[in-house]
Amino acid sequence: MAVSFVTLFQWRLNSVLLQQENEILLGVKDQILSLVSKLDEVGSFLGDPFFWTLHARETAKSFLTLFKPKLGKKEKEQMVSLIRKLDEVTGVSGDVERIWECYKTWVSEIRGTLREADDYVDDFIVKVYGQTEQDQKESTAEFGSEIENIKSRVSEIVNRSPQPGFSPNLKEDIKKLLKSKFDEGTPLVSCMLSYMNLPYDLKLSLLFCCAFRRVCGKTKADLVRVLVAAGQVQEKSGELMEDKAHENLERLVDLGTLEEEVSTWDYYSVPSPYYEFSLSVMNAEDFFISTENSDSMIISPMARHVSILEVANTITSKNNLQHSLFVSAKDGLSKATSDCLRTVLHNAKFLRVLDLENALLKSLPDEIVKLVHLRYLGVTHSKLTELPESIGNLRNLQTLDISWSESEIEVSNGVLNVVQLRHLKMYQSTNDGEVRVPQGISRLRNLQTLEGIYAGGGIAKELGIMTQLRSLEVRCVSDDHADELYVSIMKLTRLQKFSLCGKEGRLIEMPLWLGSMQNLTELHMYNCQLFENPTTNLKFLPNLKYLQMFNAYKGRRMDKEFFRVGGFPKLEYLYISSDNLVEWTEIEEGALPCLKQLSIFYCMELMLLLEGLQHLTTLRTLDMWCVHEDLIRRLSPNGGPENYKIKHIPLVTYQGDMSHGFWGR
Repeated sequence: MAVSFVTLFQWRLNSVLLQQENEILLGVKDQILSLVSKLDEVGSFLGDPFFWTLHARETAKSFLTLFKPKLGKKEKEQMVSLIRKLDEVTGVSGDVERIWECYKTWVSEIRGTLREADDYVDDFIVKVYGQTEQDQKESTAEFGSEIENIKSRVSEIVNRSPQPGFSPNLKEDIKKLLKSKFDEGTPLVSCMLSYMNLPYDLKLSLLFCCAFRRVCGKTKADLVRVLVAAGQVQEKSGELMEDKAHENLERLVDLGTLEEEVSTWDYYSVPSPYYEFSLSVMNAEDFFISTENSDSMIISPMARHVSILEVANTITSKNNLQHSLFVSAKDGLSKATSDCLRTVLHNAKFLRVLDLENALLKSLPDEIVKLVHLRYLGVTHSKLTELPESIGNLRNLQTLDISWSESEIEVSNGVLNVVQLRHLKMYQSTNDGEVRVPQGISRLRNLQTLEGIYAGGGIAKELGIMTQLRSLEVRCVSDDHADELYVSIMKLTRLQKFSLCGKEGRLIEMPLWLGSMQNLTELHMYNCQLFENPTTNLKFLPNLKYLQMFNAYKGRRMDKEFFRVGGFPKLEYLYISSDNLVEWTEIEEGALPCLKQLSIFYCMELMLLLEGLQHLTTLRTLDMWCVHEDLIRRLSPNGGPENYKIKHIPLVTYQGDMSHGFWGR
């Protein structure tokens, strides 16, 4: 972790050079690059084999301290033996505590210096915005002087760095020794060493995954947006940071330190013991403090990132260095908790990420719209009635998520001034869930995500200008503006995810243009109530992996024409819900060659599961929720006559009329 905070600040400096106008920073570019070079020296020292060993030792100690009550005898012995071997291989077992304390003091000093410098950079970015040319020159000159000052302080600290003087081959020697002494019979140690050797960018991503794990309900896309906003992803010219964040998460999956949830495809989970190792690092270094079900919470003055789950009472913080705050409530915030939160936000001058879930806020606190460094704002499951004009003050905001409001939201023109906005997610529980955005929404040319909007009233035409869109959800779609929507969507060549939510009974013809969206990987169709088979055109989409049809089809019968051999070549997840469906007769052998999960929801009239399901050898999960009890009895492993259709599926879950519970295996 020590190397990580140096690297993060280097990323920040390089990001400044990429984002700012060249003429503003032309005079200080050399100073910035010189500081980046000096930080390379710090990173090289922190990567010294001896200090790698110290870090491994302290990780093991922290893990042992935090989880000792939960460890078995053999696991405790493994960790104690590891610590002893690490002391022995360095040859300084009697002196290691003193050296470690010296190292921690030095690291703390360099960390504090870089944190101050990071916040100074943030202040500069805000300060030069909107200044006159002369004021910008003066501010930039001051900034250049401060960069030189920071470099001098870093140089002075580097000159006082501990000098252990060990062999450069020490790290490899240690790894060889550990491999010989800790074989496959000690998986706990093997996992810890795998964790220790993760590249720093992957380790940072894993720590954020651990902070949420699964309870906070962060989807894959949400997690990507948080990582980008929190500065945990390196920005490079010509690349989208969202793509890099997603790539890092997928690399963690490939390494086995992160898993895709079996039953819910859109979430990650962190397996044991990587979860426990990460928590011990977070706990020891105040990197990301996470607490749950606490009556009161005192935020560490050094914690950069804080997560409070099911907050119950007071939140106390004197931390003005905080960058991320995640708060989830069980049933809204009490008056006392709300007051405490406002005080915390008032002090959190440099906050970049704020996520308030189920706080049931009725309005956006004034303290939030003063957080000029904010890049991510989530206020989900609220009672918001408006997005105020002052939202335009958040000029650095990248993500705004106001999904699942219990009230009808009025979006002001202020949102049009948030020109850096990349992701706008909206949904309200009233009406058909649509949110009406102001005319001129196409001014937000950086938008990649736009979800929950009503496309009537001329908005459908504006969408055609927003060519950066990768995810679009339009609600309350009807035939009177469907053609206009088609013309616009055909211009969105980067679109990967599309959700089409019809106004029930008013979208009766299949939009033929859906079949021409070649880059689409994810498609949701809600309440379209189409009279014709919707898969006729969709089956030709070459990259579609996820298809959800929720009351998309008004017919009572589905046969083999719906899913034939050759169609849907990459489809992995299929969700079907229908109030009308009575028969799903068969599927051709060889159809849906990549299907991993089939979910059948709210099909209470469906009496028979399709013939041919037994041929879907790639199927790993079958979910049946709110389906007829007779269907379940036929599929039961306890003598059901049609169990042969599903007995090859590893995970089967069922919930019928909400009274008989689950069965599975």
